[in-house]
Amino acid sequence: MRVIVTVVKKLKSEAHIDIPDGLTEETIKQHIVDLYNSEKLQFDINIFQVDFESISTQIIHPQQHEEAA
Repeated sequence: MRVIVTVVKKLKSEAHIDIPDGLTEETIKQHIVDLYNSEKLQFDINIFQVDFESISTQIIHPQQHEEAA
């Protein structure tokens, strides 16, 4: 019997970045989004907490397994 197990975790991370002085709150938000979207922010992120969200299983009956192969 095959069983597919799916585990969902919530990842919390923190990044320490330098933001130019004089930016508005909206401009700061956009600057951070731009850094994240360009993948430049990911290299500086430190994972500090992973929370378990859920676990689920799907049982693959022998007939379903043979049909999928």
